[in-house]
Amino acid sequence: MKAARLTFALILAAAGSAFAAGNADLVTVGDPYVRLMPPGARATGAFMLLKNTGDKDVKLVKAESTVSKVAELHTHLNEGGVMKMRQVPAIEIKAKGETALKPGSFHVMLIDPSPLKEGEKVAITLGFDDGSSKKVEAEVRKPMAMPAAAADHSMQGHKH
Repeated sequence: MKAARLTFALILAAAGSAFAAGNADLVTVGDPYVRLMPPGARATGAFMLLKNTGDKDVKLVKAESTVSKVAELHTHLNEGGVMKMRQVPAIEIKAKGETALKPGSFHVMLIDPSPLKEGEKVAITLGFDDGSSKKVEAEVRKPMAMPAAAADHSMQGHKH
């Protein structure tokens, strides 16, 4: 009887771990990175491309990292012409689609992180709506400068 219970328990444990992989196995993560923050900053963002290889929509519902006290899912919203950052309960990745976590859009906000150095790898665990999770390593990078053409707001070329 004890052997049967042990076998049943092992089968349940194996089934549970197979289920835990679930949506996490359907999502691939491309180019994960964390923005290097300036001295004195209390938060930074983690960015990546999430691709859903499955036939059903998947939701990213949480993130955790050992380098920060708090990790939250965020987006930027235009409220009356003012861009504001807001926490969101989930980030959807459509079936056979992709969702970019990028500056000015969806991202993982790392709040009160430990000091980070350029090139360092940051472990981030992504949690999905079915309870599965995926660990990724994101490299700490300096923010990219805006291309000169995009930053040029001069009136050059405009005729009035």
